[in-house]
Amino acid sequence: MSEMTETLSILEPYPGIFAYYDGRVEGRRLHGDGPNWLDDGAYSLGVASYAIVDGGEALVYDTHVSLAHATAIRAHLTGLGVRTIRVVLSHWHKDHIAGNAVFADCEIIALSLTAQQLEENRGRIEAANPPIVPLVMPTRLFDEKLELTVGGRRVELLHFAIHSADGNVVWLPDEKLLLAGDTLEDTATYVSEAAEIATHIGELARMRTLPIARILPSHGDRARIAEGGYSPALIDANRTYLERLSGAIAQGDTVTPSLKDFAAEEIASGAILYFAPYEEVHQRNIATVIAAVR
Repeated sequence: MSEMTETLSILEPYPGIFAYYDGRVEGRRLHGDGPNWLDDGAYSLGVASYAIVDGGEALVYDTHVSLAHATAIRAHLTGLGVRTIRVVLSHWHKDHIAGNAVFADCEIIALSLTAQQLEENRGRIEAANPPIVPLVMPTRLFDEKLELTVGGRRVELLHFAIHSADGNVVWLPDEKLLLAGDTLEDTATYVSEAAEIATHIGELARMRTLPIARILPSHGDRARIAEGGYSPALIDANRTYLERLSGAIAQGDTVTPSLKDFAAEEIASGAILYFAPYEEVHQRNIATVIAAVR
């Protein structure tokens, strides 16, 4: 294991479902002291990629935050006897595609919207801090829905325009398990497309119609993920947050600056868990939404 992956945990919340979780380690940064997307946008908040394994096959959901992390994922799968790997991208943001090069010899599946965003933002991605070079593109594209099998497991890839227009979730209908990417987040959703909040709220309502038993998000609490993930109340908490935030700003009201107070009801219910670094996310969300409505 490299120094980069010293705090990486390999969790198995369900048989053959692995979570590669890193971050939320107080006082530790992976890339440097200065502002950078790896530490400030991913590692500080905790980040997980996933793998579904069955019958010598694996489906990797996102390639994590670095080549070192992706290499650790691939080594783990090889150690399990996996012979065939396919990759699915949840969306185009850097902390989900940084390890693509490690899987360049595998089929990489994504929404057409994801491929479009990656191509349009190639220059910024490759010049980011840290850079993602080379940017390895998806090799198989779909729109809205794609049905797959991993060994004997049925898997559906479903498009939900939440957080990002190209949100792509992994749904295991037999297990009633949702791998949510960034469409759902604990403690609060990160508003990356403020002008589309109404769409995100509607899509969260549509997601709620799935017969979901448990949810595994990309950004959440390590222990809760290890124990099997979140209930569908996570969807309600994320939707309520957006409704409360956008509603207050649209009416010209002052938004409660403390996330702990703003989401107190959902925290008290256990739908979400309070994690103090999300206070900064909340402050950013307020500023972003205010700027979008002016």
